[in-house]
Amino acid sequence: MSRLARPTDGRMIGGVCAALARRFGTSATTMRVIFLVSCLLPGPQFLLYIALWILFPSEDKAQTAW
Repeated sequence: MSRLARPTDGRMIGGVCAALARRFGTSATTMRVIFLVSCLLPGPQFLLYIALWILFPSEDKAQTAW
Protein backbone atom coordinates (compact mmCIF):
# COMPACT_ATOMS: atom_id res chain seq x y z
CA MET A 1 0.00 0.00 0.00
CA SER A 2 1.17 3.50 -0.78
CA ARG A 3 1.27 6.62 1.37
CA LEU A 4 -1.82 8.74 1.59
CA ALA A 5 -1.17 11.76 -0.60
CA ARG A 6 -3.52 13.52 -2.98
CA PRO A 7 -2.29 12.82 -6.53
CA THR A 8 -1.57 15.67 -8.90
CA ASP A 9 -3.31 13.88 -11.78
CA GLY A 10 -6.76 12.28 -11.75
CA ARG A 11 -8.30 14.74 -9.32
CA MET A 12 -11.94 15.71 -9.56
CA ILE A 13 -12.25 18.14 -6.66
CA GLY A 14 -9.56 17.69 -4.04
CA GLY A 15 -8.08 14.31 -4.87
CA VAL A 16 -9.22 12.64 -1.65
CA CYS A 17 -11.09 9.81 -3.38
CA ALA A 18 -8.17 9.28 -5.77
CA ALA A 19 -5.76 9.08 -2.83
CA LEU A 20 -7.94 6.58 -0.99
CA ALA A 21 -8.40 4.52 -4.16
CA ARG A 22 -4.66 4.40 -4.72
CA ARG A 23 -4.10 3.39 -1.09
CA PHE A 24 -6.64 0.53 -1.16
CA GLY A 25 -5.92 -0.64 -4.72
CA THR A 26 -9.23 0.21 -6.35
CA SER A 27 -10.24 2.64 -9.06
CA ALA A 28 -10.95 6.28 -8.29
CA THR A 29 -14.37 5.96 -9.94
CA THR A 30 -15.31 3.17 -7.54
CA MET A 31 -14.23 5.25 -4.56
CA ARG A 32 -16.21 8.24 -5.82
CA VAL A 33 -19.35 6.12 -6.25
CA ILE A 34 -18.91 4.75 -2.72
CA PHE A 35 -18.61 8.30 -1.41
CA LEU A 36 -21.69 9.48 -3.31
CA VAL A 37 -23.76 6.54 -2.07
CA SER A 38 -22.57 7.19 1.48
CA CYS A 39 -23.90 10.74 1.17
CA LEU A 40 -27.41 9.25 1.09
CA LEU A 41 -26.86 8.05 4.67
CA PRO A 42 -26.96 10.41 7.61
CA GLY A 43 -23.57 11.53 8.83
CA PRO A 44 -20.76 14.02 8.38
CA GLN A 45 -19.43 12.77 5.02
CA PHE A 46 -18.79 16.22 3.58
CA LEU A 47 -17.02 17.37 6.74
CA LEU A 48 -14.88 14.22 6.65
CA TYR A 49 -14.01 14.89 3.00
CA ILE A 50 -12.95 18.45 3.80
CA ALA A 51 -10.92 17.28 6.80
CA LEU A 52 -9.12 14.67 4.68
CA TRP A 53 -8.52 17.29 1.98
CA ILE A 54 -6.75 19.41 4.57
CA LEU A 55 -4.88 16.53 6.24
CA PHE A 56 -3.65 14.65 3.14
CA PRO A 57 -0.66 16.42 1.62
CA SER A 58 -0.54 17.03 -2.09
CA GLU A 59 1.63 14.48 -3.90
CA ASP A 60 4.13 17.05 -5.12
CA LYS A 61 4.58 18.42 -1.58
CA ALA A 62 4.79 14.91 -0.09
CA GLN A 63 7.63 13.97 -2.47
CA THR A 64 9.70 16.97 -1.48
CA ALA A 65 9.15 16.24 2.22
CA TRP A 66 10.59 12.70 1.93
